[in-house]
Amino acid sequence: MTVYAELQSEIAAEITAATDLAALDAVRVSALGKTGRISGLLKTLGALPPEERKTTGAAINAVRDVIQSALDDRKATLEAAHLAERLAREHIDLSLPSAPRPKGGVHPTLQVMDEMIAIFADMGFEVAEGPDIEDDFHNFTALNFPEKHPAREMHDTFFFNPDENGVRKLLRTHTSPVQIRSMISGKPPFRLIVPGRVFRCDSDQTHTPMFHQIEGLVIDKTAHMGHLKWVLETFISRFFETNDVTTQFRPHHFPFTEPSAELDVRCSWEKGELKVGSGNSWLEVLGCGMVHPNVLRACGIDPDEYQGFAWGMGVDRLAMLKYGVPDLRDMFAADTRWLGHYGFSGFSAPNSGSGLS
Repeated sequence: MTVYAELQSEIAAEITAATDLAALDAVRVSALGKTGRISGLLKTLGALPPEERKTTGAAINAVRDVIQSALDDRKATLEAAHLAERLAREHIDLSLPSAPRPKGGVHPTLQVMDEMIAIFADMGFEVAEGPDIEDDFHNFTALNFPEKHPAREMHDTFFFNPDENGVRKLLRTHTSPVQIRSMISGKPPFRLIVPGRVFRCDSDQTHTPMFHQIEGLVIDKTAHMGHLKWVLETFISRFFETNDVTTQFRPHHFPFTEPSAELDVRCSWEKGELKVGSGNSWLEVLGCGMVHPNVLRACGIDPDEYQGFAWGMGVDRLAMLKYGVPDLRDMFAADTRWLGHYGFSGFSAPNSGSGLS
């Protein structure tokens, strides 16, 4: 029996020396596993005489029970130590102030631009983009601006100094040049929107030298003003999230469209808050019209075969109207306090499924 006592003492020492659960499990396998030392002794019982088998089996089982109990005790001790270490490492002192909230967010202009893109994308429009620095042809001439049009003068447009050929580049005054580039480089039909920055020499409560526009263009063989009205009324309904939309076309003049119109929407200003759809007031929202034949000719499109409509609106202005921003200049003042109030979460991108705003 001395052999069994020595084996028990040896395995017990190994159990005590195990410093983690993995080491302890290795000791268990070496002692009680199928090929373990104690399991090996139990396999020899079959060769012993009956009387010796009885006493020897009892002795081996006693060692096995002691070892199993020692393993259970050591496992409980190691698990308690591991839990205590985790609790100490992952402890949170609730008496301390919480981590500061991140400053900033998605700017209302970008939020509204994403809302617009989501709405028009659902109607089958693709997004087109182009350069901020333009030439006279794409910004003015191809859009049917007369040579002496006021927009060509320095008081309205940011011009660069003439280059070695006497040509003056400029900061685009609208995103319409992208429409021109798209029509020249592609083939009709077209159904696209053009969001982006534009620049004009203007600054007051509702104007800034840099602002954002989104323009739309449809060119095919059958497009007409009725289609234009449906597109714009659908947009306004979804953008302001109301089914009660009444609009009117008011005659206007733009060099690049004929006929041209301003689109007004019926609204009310209850307690200074805009409510679209009901009321006795009219709000000018955007300019639009049928694309002028001269614009189509400048882009190599036959106006006797194709026609279409276009519109443009200010993204910043619509952001002001929808979200109650009183002064356009504050939108570009780089004040994180203002952005904390009017900004949007970066994790809630506008889409037709989960909603816009």
